Amino acid sequence: MTTFTLLLGGDILPTPRLLGQIAGTRSIAADSGMRHAAVLGLVPELWVGDFDSAPDPLLAAMSAVPRLEFPADKAMTDGELAIEEALRRGATGLILAGGLGGRSDHAMAHVQLALRLEQDGIATMITSGLEEGYPLLPGARTIDLPAGSRFSVVPLADLVGLTLAGVRWPLDRRFVPAGATLTISNQAFGPVDLALEAGRGILLAEPVIVNGE
Repeated sequence: MTTFTLLLGGDILPTPRLLGQIAGTRSIAADSGMRHAAVLGLVPELWVGDFDSAPDPLLAAMSAVPRLEFPADKAMTDGELAIEEALRRGATGLILAGGLGGRSDHAMAHVQLALRLEQDGIATMITSGLEEGYPLLPGARTIDLPAGSRFSVVPLADLVGLTLAGVRWPLDRRFVPAGATLTISNQAFGPVDLALEAGRGILLAEPVIVNGE
């Protein structure tokens, strides 16, 4: 599996958990997302964007990183351009670091992008270090969360046959309509087992820090 960490413009807290998740990945920065490179210990292989939000000191400090520059008048965000470039370079998994926090419109776009990527077979996670997002599509999966982590399943369409196990409030093939708050603020006892028969959503988690991780 070839995983790329995409450095996006939202928030980042370099927790030990996040540093472990990105270890050994290749990386691409999108415009101002390059500011996260130093704190994450990454040297991106490419810097993508129109560079309208990257300050001059950052441009100077990271001048050795190859750039792929686009006009400000374009049909994609810098983040989506970086994702497209990672896919061209063989990415089969993506970590959208800085994909949460910051501008709400960008964060919501990253959620939708993550769902589309997951549907196309690209394993995708969104993270700020403090919060993680996992796309939910029909099928079964296990999400590795530390015991005590708070999480919510946010339905982005009607969820049909949602099953949750290993949690404080389990569900068994439950129907959860879009806009319902039934699945907000649950608690993981450890890895969370999920199954979904139809629909789409996002699991947003706040992993607890265990032994400094």
